[in-house]
Amino acid sequence: DFLIGQWELEVHPKADSLMAKIHGAPQLTGIWKAWRAFDGFGVDDEIRIIDKSGNPVGFSHAMRAYSSAESGWLVVSLDVYRGRITESKGQLQDADIVLNGKGTDPEGKPVLTRARYSKITADSFHLQSDRSADNGATWDEAVLTIDAKRVGAAATT
Repeated sequence: DFLIGQWELEVHPKADSLMAKIHGAPQLTGIWKAWRAFDGFGVDDEIRIIDKSGNPVGFSHAMRAYSSAESGWLVVSLDVYRGRITESKGQLQDADIVLNGKGTDPEGKPVLTRARYSKITADSFHLQSDRSADNGATWDEAVLTIDAKRVGAAATT
């Protein structure tokens, strides 16, 4: 439930392309809004990411429900702009929440995803997203990292 509220984001994509190595990683920011859903059994949330000029770069909507039977979160995320779905299961690992999922990349190829929410406090958290295109044999780590700062206890519309 730590996610409930509104967050300002500093978004850091991995700078591994030649263009990014020459010019630096794009400067991205965003807003993450989360609210209770499903009669209190879950959370709905959306992330909107923009570049430094205010142009939209990413828009994701997720539905999260806690499963007592699996002792973890079941998550379905929609990448709105690319029309891609990712399904994940989240577990508490020490003080972090780790989501492992399956989806497709922008070209429609299957990928495994791994997201780790860490440094969770009442007013901030860090998120690192990793991706595997070879069924988990190797991982491209920190494809995207997000540092979030709470700006509201409730999400605004």
